[in-house]
Amino acid sequence: MIKNDSVLKQLYAMQDVVYKDFIARLIPNIHVDYFIGVRTPQLRKIAKEMIKSGVYKDFITDLPHKYFEENQLHAFILSEISDFDFVIREIERFLPYVNNWATCDQMSPKVFRKNKDALLKYVYKWIKSKDIYTVRFAIKNLMQYWLDDDFDEKYADMVADIVSDEYYINMMRAWYFATAAAKQYIHILPYLKVGRIDEWTRVHATQKAFESFRVSSKHKQELRLLK
Repeated sequence: MIKNDSVLKQLYAMQDVVYKDFIARLIPNIHVDYFIGVRTPQLRKIAKEMIKSGVYKDFITDLPHKYFEENQLHAFILSEISDFDFVIREIERFLPYVNNWATCDQMSPKVFRKNKDALLKYVYKWIKSKDIYTVRFAIKNLMQYWLDDDFDEKYADMVADIVSDEYYINMMRAWYFATAAAKQYIHILPYLKVGRIDEWTRVHATQKAFESFRVSSKHKQELRLLK
């Protein structure tokens, strides 16, 4: 069995110091020493190899990890496994250790799409968490799986009713409403009017909608009138 120190040795063999400095600037809430400097395609490849060999089980059991890349590997491993019950159990165990937007956002289990009914009860729980990235992960899943045929305004209400001063929560809320404006414009327009959500999130959501190619010119013009 490959121990976690062997995984670290493999990661350091792929280290790119220039990339380390680049990714550290993108995640400024974490000290630069937290990063090794391994690119995402390489991490995804390692994750798939670990799943294939079975050594991932020891790796994901050993929490907390020391480095960003280890957390990324953990997220990518959970994203690939097809056993919903196993994945949801391990995500619940891992979420308290997620400490940045990249690990949160790039953890996207493929098995979730076919198990949305079972997933929803966890989203309800996560969105009430006091942990920044657990809440962000809940919003991300609402955005990813409940803005199309299964859309319901009660989900938008869940996001709108979050009260937080945390940048990484409110930026995800803005991203949610901008994406919702592209997919469910008529239903979402009232949320983008002054007074429904906090002004910071509303402004950033509207700006993201302006920048989106998926929002029509007509709808962008209507959104401009809300300023």
